[in-house]
Amino acid sequence: MPEDYYATLGVNRSASAEEIQQAYRQLVRKYHPDMNPDDASAKKKFQQVQTAFDVLNDTQKKQLYDRYGSNFESFAEGPRAGGAGGKAPGFGGPGVGGHGFEINLEDLFGPGAGAAGASGSGGFAEIFKHFGGRGGSNRRQTASKRGSNLQHELTIPFTTAVTGGEAQIVVHRANGRSETIQVKIPAGIDDGKKIRLRDQGEPAPGGGQAGDILIIVRVASHPYFRRKGKRLDVRVPVTLFEALHGAKTDVPTPQGTIALSIPPGTSSGTKLRVKGHGVVPKQGTPGDLFAEIQIVLPKQLDNADREQLELIAKKYTDNPRATLRW
Repeated sequence: MPEDYYATLGVNRSASAEEIQQAYRQLVRKYHPDMNPDDASAKKKFQQVQTAFDVLNDTQKKQLYDRYGSNFESFAEGPRAGGAGGKAPGFGGPGVGGHGFEINLEDLFGPGAGAAGASGSGGFAEIFKHFGGRGGSNRRQTASKRGSNLQHELTIPFTTAVTGGEAQIVVHRANGRSETIQVKIPAGIDDGKKIRLRDQGEPAPGGGQAGDILIIVRVASHPYFRRKGKRLDVRVPVTLFEALHGAKTDVPTPQGTIALSIPPGTSSGTKLRVKGHGVVPKQGTPGDLFAEIQIVLPKQLDNADREQLELIAKKYTDNPRATLRW
């Protein structure tokens, strides 16, 4: 039974070129011989996937395959002048060329294709032009066709996303080779943004321009900092004494450590704004840093200290949740 190239790649017949390429990349990674050194069935599957992709990734071959199925290559070789009646092998009546197809040349190439002869206008000369015969343009089209794009997902540290830097990706090529590529990370990049590495995708058939690598950036979380656009939020623990009397405390920022001034009597949850110490994008104004104060009580309090705190609490009976609403 002839192989169904669409089934081999696991896509439907209406799949886009991008969907076909994506399915191919996934299957290549899954069945590559280097990943399955002792599995003969994986090697066979890898070859089937490669064959299917070579056809479905080529616009002209795909069109022929969609129309004629597994015998499409008979129609891609270009007709040769045949015997009586000017018929070419593979284009005659039933059984010609062993394919069993009844083909009307006018259906394929327009009026006059079946009768004009090899040198007539609109006849076999036009057929050669379409199918890469002598003097045809198929080789030029192949040479100008770009290689396939590759997609890669890259997770970077929170700090790298804010300040910029470099990262590495390992690209698994269709030919089985792996390549490590350095990636420049621009300052201020957001989670989900894409970086395009031009001409570093798959090479093109016939020496044309290579495809691109599209990198989807994922940003890891930070244990203390949070980000919203260019704004940074950080929780700053302070002692009870610092909150009561005020203090200056060191706080790390993307631009270096700063001395944050805490006013006397600051409550937990108070947010102090530090202008220009948020995310600094490549273009545009810097964001701000918001330091949220968290009062941390001593881990061990003796009875005398507890009694003092209880006396203070009884003296000041304001309800801090009086305005809390749903």
